[in-house]
Amino acid sequence: MAAAGSPRVLRLLALHGYRQDESSFRERTGSLRKNLRKRAELVVISAPLSVPEPEEGGGGDGQREDPRGWWFSDREKSSFNAMDETASCAGLEESLDAVAKAFSELGPFDGLLGFSQGAAFVAMLCSLKQQGDPRFQFDFAILVAGFKSRASEHVDFYKEPIAVPSLHVFGDTDRVIPGVMSQELAGSFVNPVLLTHSGGHYIPVCSAEKKVYFPFLDSFRKSGDA
Repeated sequence: MAAAGSPRVLRLLALHGYRQDESSFRERTGSLRKNLRKRAELVVISAPLSVPEPEEGGGGDGQREDPRGWWFSDREKSSFNAMDETASCAGLEESLDAVAKAFSELGPFDGLLGFSQGAAFVAMLCSLKQQGDPRFQFDFAILVAGFKSRASEHVDFYKEPIAVPSLHVFGDTDRVIPGVMSQELAGSFVNPVLLTHSGGHYIPVCSAEKKVYFPFLDSFRKSGDA
């Protein structure tokens, strides 16, 4: 509990990448959680869709014992590739229901944090929030290695500039989600904060990144309440 007059610790709902799950993402965000512990708490959940089997070049973020996803770009194969341009996806409604349940049972949350497919999903949630969806109430979003869905049925998420405050993080040498894809997603937001790093497909937590994370989070911390 925060002392009277001191900024409180924010609560962030964290959404993992494709073919990850709650357990694997907690491992991957250990350093981040340690560095943010005085500012933010991450609440990690697993996506509801079970990935049936690994597929080559699927744009996944590491196979685990229980690989999960937020939606499938290939409905027939129940698989996902960020590069897929498709007219029909599967599973998004189940994921929206899962996140709505997390808000109801584990919330409230001050913000969202997403990685890779999770970041792409966070952008969709930001759009729904802006459209007035009462299930998703939060103040800001952090999107790491995000991208715009290339599915035609998702185009409505990007029709209007998204005014939710956002921080977009991406690596210059990311071979899974090239930086240009993350920049394209950032372009869908109003006044996005951009943070680039020299690495690949991961969440960076070096001193240079903390100089951006900390002020961004501090702008949403309110003093005087625990």
